Amino acid sequence: MKWSEISIHTTHEATEAVANILHEAGASGVIIEDSNEPDRIHEDRFGEIYELKKEDFPAEGVIVKAYLPANSFLIETVKEISESVDKLVEYGLDVGINLVQTSEVDEEDWATAWKKYYHPVKISSRFTIVPTWEDYEPVESDELIIELDPGMAFGTGTHPTTVLCLQALEKYVKKGDSVIDVGTGSGVLSIGAALLGASHVHALDLDEVAVTAAKENIELNNVQNIVEVTHGNLLDSVKDPASIIVANILAEVIMTFTEDAYSILPDNGLFIVSGIIAQKRDLVRDDLIEKGFEIVESILMEDWVAIIASKRGV
Repeated sequence: MKWSEISIHTTHEATEAVANILHEAGASGVIIEDSNEPDRIHEDRFGEIYELKKEDFPAEGVIVKAYLPANSFLIETVKEISESVDKLVEYGLDVGINLVQTSEVDEEDWATAWKKYYHPVKISSRFTIVPTWEDYEPVESDELIIELDPGMAFGTGTHPTTVLCLQALEKYVKKGDSVIDVGTGSGVLSIGAALLGASHVHALDLDEVAVTAAKENIELNNVQNIVEVTHGNLLDSVKDPASIIVANILAEVIMTFTEDAYSILPDNGLFIVSGIIAQKRDLVRDDLIEKGFEIVESILMEDWVAIIASKRGV
């Protein structure tokens, strides 16, 4: 069987949105080639345990790749993808070069093409993301291992926005907390919350493909007795309160359900939001404050921001 590689050269700001467009077009996973990656400096405790080659990455911006069957609908699908990316400017996103390219690959090449980008990586003081095909022995006694298979997931779990959320969860989740993960994607944040001792995690996503991928990853990490995955639009279907709500989504989307999050959280409950490009930090922060939240802290990683907000008691 022949497959087509869809490659979109865009900006750091538009990466998550472009990846989502590819998922909606039928891709079960994406590869993100980030021009900043080879130049990142990692201390041993948080460093990736493999060496990156600069020639494997673009000179600027980000290239997002996905694989789709090379069938009679491919031309129409690529056109729809290109049009959807063009429309991102209407949401205030800079799409940069916005170069969409396709190339044909054999099934064997497609099945293994993304593996060279994905190795065990320690992304916080406790969390290490490990691909399912690699053997890894914990270095520290309290290390928490999250196993992922990018072939069925929505990324490797090492994008800055995901890392920021996992670091925030590590800091704030207490044993017995209940957590809601809005826009769960691969389910990595839900898995992280469960491993940290949450008693119940409700993971939601509007995309049925994401719901399936999250369920598979959750079973892979043996936390299916803690994490419940459902199909749902943001917090529309949520009735029960939670100690913490976490959302790794675009800034514009976050601001559409801030009020709902406030109504669900108890006094002093936490709202952890990421997926926010640095230029839009103040916009999201001001919206949170307007809706009644108190800002606990903001965390910056490269061009991305996570904000931890607490519901003020009346």
